[in-house]
Amino acid sequence: MLSLKSALAKPFAKRVFKSIQKWANHPVETQEKVFKDLIAKAAGTKFGQDHDFSSIHSFEDFVKRVPVRDYEALKPYVEKVVAGELDILWKGKPIYFAKTSGTTSGSKYIPITKESMPSHVNAARNAILMYIHETGNAKFVNGKMIFLQGSPILKEQNGVQLGRLSGIVAHYVPKYLQKNRLPSWETNCIEDWETKVDAIVEETLPQDMTIISGIPSWVQMYFEKLQQRTGKKVGDIFKNFNLFIFGGVNYEPYRAKFENLIGRKVDSIELYPASEGFFAFQDKQNEKGMLLQLNSGIFYEFIKADEFFEDNPKRITIKDVEVGVNYVMIISSNAGLWAYNIGDTVEFTSTKPYRVIVSGRIKHFISAFGEHVIGKEVEQAMQEATANTDIRVSEFTVAPQINPSEELPYHEWFVEFENEPQNLSALAQKLDQSLQRQNSYYFDLIEGKVLQPLKIKKVEKGGFQHYMKSVGKLGGQNKIPRLSNDRKIVDLLE
Repeated sequence: MLSLKSALAKPFAKRVFKSIQKWANHPVETQEKVFKDLIAKAAGTKFGQDHDFSSIHSFEDFVKRVPVRDYEALKPYVEKVVAGELDILWKGKPIYFAKTSGTTSGSKYIPITKESMPSHVNAARNAILMYIHETGNAKFVNGKMIFLQGSPILKEQNGVQLGRLSGIVAHYVPKYLQKNRLPSWETNCIEDWETKVDAIVEETLPQDMTIISGIPSWVQMYFEKLQQRTGKKVGDIFKNFNLFIFGGVNYEPYRAKFENLIGRKVDSIELYPASEGFFAFQDKQNEKGMLLQLNSGIFYEFIKADEFFEDNPKRITIKDVEVGVNYVMIISSNAGLWAYNIGDTVEFTSTKPYRVIVSGRIKHFISAFGEHVIGKEVEQAMQEATANTDIRVSEFTVAPQINPSEELPYHEWFVEFENEPQNLSALAQKLDQSLQRQNSYYFDLIEGKVLQPLKIKKVEKGGFQHYMKSVGKLGGQNKIPRLSNDRKIVDLLE
């Protein structure tokens, strides 16, 4: 019997699908409208006056007047906003600060405004509705849903609420879903991640869980604890669990491990949320990439990643991007971020409509020898090397070994296996061949005997969790970088 809730979900999904098609089919016009709207609304702000917004009439004008900035460069303005000053980056003052742990700058305070908040909430909802529209499956809306997230407890600073993005969004769960969602408010407020996951296991075990959502590495920890408690596969504990929603990292390296933990395949929806905005979500089950949100008060620019560190790299808009090129994504938004480098690199999988995958972080690469290997390449290598095998990888990261004794330098892969390969050097060889195929610089360095082929170092079980705990980053939205240009992470892992 179709419940009222799932019966109503289908027409609602159809309506949302139609409204998304409207802007997705007119991408350039949609972005031009967003751009003009942002400039007009912020012309009277301190930032708008400092950058002469009133005389900006085109993208070219904007590029001349507003340089690309990262958080450090925008910080003088953000500090004024945090101090409670009005009309600095956007009119009035923000309703929240999403507090994130910056790698270089300590804590970052990312403003969320009355205008930008709805896109954080609506995009995740729309992703589920697009899934319902495409598959016709709405049964899961009657079951229990879990979203593994940060604490919803917010502090206040000069009249602005302050907290982690996932904790802020927790305050916006629509009424019709409140009864279905877990964990309870009390459990969500537990700060210690391991204690919290144990409490979530207790709360969810007796429930009919249909949707499970979170960053794969932390959902994996939850699944493992469920299995330890019951000795059963997750799919046997929750018979109606059929939809996994994730974001923040590439799921592919985890997929085999997850299917083993669950005991069967489940549908998945990928999201691309960040404190700076909700940028994209998967709109089709069988298409690669996520639909870029062009109608959410965010104006996008792109710079080719391999030109990014040049003196004056070319900034382009959506209309000039190409499929398969690695770009640094730059945003301007109704949260008051202007030509802001969020640090991610993306690659377009399609331009009709515009779909992206996250290919890595502009800071996370290895170029100790000029090879410029990026996150997407090491993840793809791992995927190819373990496909159609029994090998299951829990977690991995890669670092350069620059000064090995008596031999050529190499890339060192630190891998935590759930199911180890019988032949470690055969796996290393497959990984190396895949990297050489994908990256011509790496190929040349191996051929020219500047580097020797990569080596794998096994990490003991639980080693990555132990590392994250030791640096105070266990749980929440924290993720292990796939690769680094130095050995800071791996020295601690060792």
